[in-house]
Amino acid sequence: MKKVIVLLEKLVEDSEFQYPYMRLKEEGFDVVSAAPEKKVYQGKGGQSFSPDVTFAEVKDQVFDCVFIPGGYAPDLFRRDQEIISFVKKHDEAGKIIASVCHGPWLMISAGIVKGRNVTGFFAIKDDLINAGANYTGADWVEDNNLITSTNPKTMLLLMKRLVEKLKE
Repeated sequence: MKKVIVLLEKLVEDSEFQYPYMRLKEEGFDVVSAAPEKKVYQGKGGQSFSPDVTFAEVKDQVFDCVFIPGGYAPDLFRRDQEIISFVKKHDEAGKIIASVCHGPWLMISAGIVKGRNVTGFFAIKDDLINAGANYTGADWVEDNNLITSTNPKTMLLLMKRLVEKLKE
């Protein structure tokens, strides 16, 4: 069974956390949400989420996919060196890194976008370009193990491809 981790932090974009978490569980994957602490996190849209585990509990595990939701959470993820190293390690191992909206901020901090085709929310276009990424601006983009999309509306296309890729 494929293992997926969905990262969680305060001010996550509610749908960008909840939809991948539930959709991937629905497909039968082993999905866990992980956050810095075992507490209730308030989403950007007002929903409350509790992680399955703390990040410390799973940081040494290897997952088939790391899902990075957007909102303001990625700005907090990229302040944590262990989360940055975790994403980098998974990219180096060829594991799927899926991200939506502002999620690629964490991918920038992990140093995994240089020379790669990615997309994200238009407000982080300059950040991606300055990090050496080939920013496409397309609704969703796949570049080997990276799958990115621009916002909650385009996440449906990202999720369709992510499910296919996890089943390959």
